Amino acid sequence: MKIYNTMTRQKEEFVPLEPGRVKMYACGPTVYNRIHIGNARPLSVFDVLRRYLEYKGYDVTFVQNFTDIDDKIIQKANEEGVGYRDIAQRYIDEYWVDAKGLGIRPATVHPKATETMDEIIALVREIVEGGYGYPLDGSVYFRARKFAEYGKLSHQPLEDLESGARIGVEDGKEDPLDFVLWKAAKPGEPSWDSPWGPGRPGWHIECTAMIRKHLGASIDIHCGGQDLVFPHHENEIAQAECCTHQPYARYWMHNGFINVDSKKMSKSLQNFFTVREVAEQYGYEPIKMMMIQAHYRTPINYTPEVIDQCKNSLERLYTCRDNLDFALENAPEGPLDPDFAAQADRRRTQFEAAMDDDLNTADGLSALFELVRELNICAAGDRTRTTLAYGAKVFDDLSQVLGILYNRGPKTLDADIEEQIERRQQARKEKNFALADKIRDDLKARGITLEDTPQGVKWHKD
Repeated sequence: MKIYNTMTRQKEEFVPLEPGRVKMYACGPTVYNRIHIGNARPLSVFDVLRRYLEYKGYDVTFVQNFTDIDDKIIQKANEEGVGYRDIAQRYIDEYWVDAKGLGIRPATVHPKATETMDEIIALVREIVEGGYGYPLDGSVYFRARKFAEYGKLSHQPLEDLESGARIGVEDGKEDPLDFVLWKAAKPGEPSWDSPWGPGRPGWHIECTAMIRKHLGASIDIHCGGQDLVFPHHENEIAQAECCTHQPYARYWMHNGFINVDSKKMSKSLQNFFTVREVAEQYGYEPIKMMMIQAHYRTPINYTPEVIDQCKNSLERLYTCRDNLDFALENAPEGPLDPDFAAQADRRRTQFEAAMDDDLNTADGLSALFELVRELNICAAGDRTRTTLAYGAKVFDDLSQVLGILYNRGPKTLDADIEEQIERRQQARKEKNFALADKIRDDLKARGITLEDTPQGVKWHKD
């Protein structure tokens, strides 16, 4: 498997630090609002990455944090007249609603900043003792220029970083490039005791401390959105490596942006959509499909037309799987067809080749849809149950890696509807076609469509 490494700007063969084991970290949400569709992309993409690594046999430890103390959380708490913990917990709960809707599996660990305070303070102290940090009026700052490799992830000269980045120029800082590790408490704000006085952590130090606590000094893969390369991930590297003097992460993966109608999503342009808003109109799964139908590093343009296309694509997949279920129920016993098995194996190999090429989910989906075309032909023919089950297994394996078709469930009907279907079948046997047509039409009016096939009657809910 090859991964495009932001650090080296090239695809590299994936070789984990420990054979058979992968340690990966993805930056999670700051919980002051519901997640927006931009947040849904890294959630979806790196969920697929984890699934594929596990499919390949790796034991994956995946950590994704919640930033539960932040200026925006405090501001919203003040606006509503509630505690910051109330705001944070509310939107953590909202996150889980959307994550479940998107079919995102929970990480191995979901640490919170407020539950990592001892480790954060200890790390800041270590940085200060090493000469890379300095106190100032109750805050603590990192000496960016002292870390000789500062800028190596974003590949920019220090002068460009200083002039173009989102850097606050606080009074008294030794250098405009220096960034905050610990913020002195302001009146009325929540704070924690520290050697430098009451305060709270800066944003960047949280992730570094959480990774050290849950994954160790070095990890295999660090994930996040493209907007996090600088300053967030650049600062994480400096904070960690100035203490450990070893690589913080072996591979850095960053997903591309999402535009809305070819424009950057922003509240000022009134094209800002939460996942919940889009899901209420289209459902969650088409959003997930949209996130994986393009390569993760390319921009995505969100439009209603794109979501509709994703919805139609999902319907093709669900229909194929339903047809397989029906065919399996009615198929005769018998041996595996070696020609069809070889055909299905070729699609699996095609899928794996795509995913091994820097997680190319777009080409992976193409392999799945080619399998669908072949499975539809197989299901409509006279194939054995063993052959159909073999194709269904390949289909299920690939769709589960992509994290789609998670809304499949047992197909059941009310007893009275099943009775009506049986009455219609009996009427057809007795050549009472008028009664059979009336029952079919009555069921259609109740949202149940019947289809007569050589293998028997199929039904689906409209």
